[in-house]
Parts: sequence; structure tokens; C-alpha cells
Amino acid sequence: MFSTRRRAAFRAATAFVAAGALVGGLAACSGGSTPTPAESIPAEGLDDGSTLTLWTRAPLEKQANLLVDAYNASHENQVELTVVPNDDYVAKVGAAAGSGGLPDLFAADIVYVPNWVEQGLFQDITPQIDALSFKDEINKGHLSAGTMDGKEHVLPFVLDLSMLFWNKELFAEAGLDPEKAPANLEEFADAAKAVQALGKDGVYGTATGLNCGGCLVFTWFPSVWADGEEVLSDDGRESLLASDTAKDMYSVWRDLWESGAVLPSSQDEAGPTWTAGFTEGNVGLMFYPATLLSSTPFDVGVAGIPGPEGGASTFVGGDGIGISKDSKKSAQAWNFLNWLMSEDAQVQVLAKNNDVVSRADFADNEYAAKDPRLVTINEVAGQGDTPVALNFQQAFNAPGSPWLTLVRNAVLEGTDTVDADNEAITEILAQ
Repeated sequence: MFSTRRRAAFRAATAFVAAGALVGGLAACSGGSTPTPAESIPAEGLDDGSTLTLWTRAPLEKQANLLVDAYNASHENQVELTVVPNDDYVAKVGAAAGSGGLPDLFAADIVYVPNWVEQGLFQDITPQIDALSFKDEINKGHLSAGTMDGKEHVLPFVLDLSMLFWNKELFAEAGLDPEKAPANLEEFADAAKAVQALGKDGVYGTATGLNCGGCLVFTWFPSVWADGEEVLSDDGRESLLASDTAKDMYSVWRDLWESGAVLPSSQDEAGPTWTAGFTEGNVGLMFYPATLLSSTPFDVGVAGIPGPEGGASTFVGGDGIGISKDSKKSAQAWNFLNWLMSEDAQVQVLAKNNDVVSRADFADNEYAAKDPRLVTINEVAGQGDTPVALNFQQAFNAPGSPWLTLVRNAVLEGTDTVDADNEAITEILAQ
């Protein structure tokens, strides 16, 4: 499902800087000594006892802490981690970029990576990445998002996939097979209604974030991909979210909302607590982040997200990570990135803690073998996609985005405005 063709067209169409993506202009950047040229960095980097700084956003705090702790315990270099609230991250990076104050390493939501690469926030690490013997095994969506004009700037930090999760206990109570995933959106809706029909106080069939553009991108785009359709044009400048497949998806969710099978707080959910109902055991099934598998305190089933007709897909999200333009410790920072791709990090840290690995050759690892759900997650990762558009944030993730308007009109209001609302998305993408 990964669309290298679309990404190539996007790269060719975006030879300019995204307006508004940063707070503070790059013209104000200050610099000190020149970073180590990429060509002169040793293959494994330098582990000489240096202190490195790393920023990440709060949703990945658990994984970031595990990785940093493991690196610090096994290396002379020491990484100092700063975790930034998700809503503050873009502004913090923007302000630091404008003043020359970025950390040595910083992670970025994969949908922001193309903008920040375009604006020169990451150093070119093409020689290092190309020299990795396992480069072809690294998640292609994250590598592609960080590639511009053939130069590579980021590696995967933590992958986060959207998956269908269901509460096996509630499924059994509702007379559903707790070992069988809904095969399409209609079966998904039927299962949600069956759980709702239990009449248990505070328990609902499903939940989502109907005031959270990022949540809806993460969990609804895969239903379109699962049916073999696209959500954006090849160049990322046109929205295709008024297709028959997309309209079928909105219709299913409109019916679920009207039937009362959706957690009521979903209407105003803007993101901070959009998964809480399921995690607390009060939701039957929902599209849910794979990174939360290890912290979900009951038995769940896991499958790819189906489309109206069936299939399975996922949004390959999470964060990429690179060396900032302001780092004067490029060789030491590469030592961390090189280790991040190693078996010690991917298997003994991430896989051990039920997280997705970024290398396909580690998908069938000792920990995944003990939990078939992890095998499923790793397999579905290869059927997913990562959309790329220069104005993605404004079109989809921003509060009050036209994507949010489309979904809320279609699902909450039931208005026949999908075509017009989709055009409003395109207008922003095309700017």
C-alpha cells in the first residue's frame, strides 16, 4: 500500500518553504561552529563521553525513556531527554529553529517531517543511512518522509500504527466471537451495536475523537486504503475524501452515532483522552494506537483497520528522528541513531515492551513469537501508508480544519456537504 509514486510526485512539487509551519523565521538562525560534515562521520559515530540533548513529544514518552535509558546504560555518551507536551511541540521547535537553539537530536511527528526537512532543520545523513547493510529493511514510509532531492535526513524513532482493538470480554458477553475480527466496516458497526445492546451502565460500542483531526486521520484514512483507494492525489495537493468509499465510511459512522453506540464524549474529544474509554474497559471496540497494547490492562484482540468492503490497512505514524541543524556533535548523535536501528534497541527495548519494530527483518522476533497480536501488527505495517502533503497540518490536524468540518458535518449533522467540504480541504492543500 506504500505509495512511492505519490511521494516522488510530492517531492517534485514542493521546492518551496511551507508558510506558517514554523514559529519564527529561519532567517534569524544563529550558528556557532560548523557541524561535522556527514562524510567524515565514522560508520558507528563517536562514543566519547559526550552529553547529547534529545527532544520528543509527550505521546512517545514511554518509548523514548526506555530507549534513552538503555542507551545511557550501555554507552559512554549520555543522552538528556526533554519531553514536550504535544500541543506545544511545533511552537517549541519553531522558536528554537529561529534562534539556533535546537537540541542535538529531535523527533518529529511523521506528518511534520517533510516540512521540517524542506526548511533545513535536519542535517543530511545520507552517507550514514546508505552505508547501513540493512537499509532496505527500515520502514520506507519514515525514510521517504525525510528524503528531499535524494538526500536522507531522518530514521524512524518510534512507529505508531492504528489498529482495530476489541475487548474480548465485552465481545463474549455480547454473543460475539472474541477471537474473530470484524471483516468490514458493516461488521464493525454490528459489533459496536451488539455491545451497546448489553445495556451496561457507562459502556458503549465504540469511540473516536470527533473534534480531533489527527485522531481521525490516524484511524479513518486506513478504511479508505483498505478498499484500495487513496486519500490524496499523487502530489499531495488534492483531497480525494469525497469518493464513494469515503462516503460509505462516513455513512457507517453517521449510523453508529445516531444509534447511540458511540461514546457521547467523542463529540467534543479533541485528542487528550480519546483512547481513555477503551483503556478503562468501557468501550467494545475501536481504532486504537498499537503503541498502547502494552498498557491496555485486559485481553484484547488486534487486527488491521477494515474498509467498507473489507481488507485491512493502517496509518504508519509515529515519529522520525534526526540530527538538528544546530548540533555541533553530529558524530556522537549518529552513534545514538546507529544504535537505535540495532537489534539491541529494536528487539531488546521496543519489541520486548510490545512496541512495533522499525526494521522488517526484526518483525519475527522472540517477543513477537510469544504474542500473535504483535505478529499481526508487524504484518499490517506493510499494508499501511503515510500520507505526505506540504500543508497537511492546516488541512487536517489544526483545530477547526476543513477535514474536521467535513467529518462533523457528515457524522454529527448528517448534512449533504461532503463534496463542498472536500473542496475546502483541497483549497488548503493546493496553496
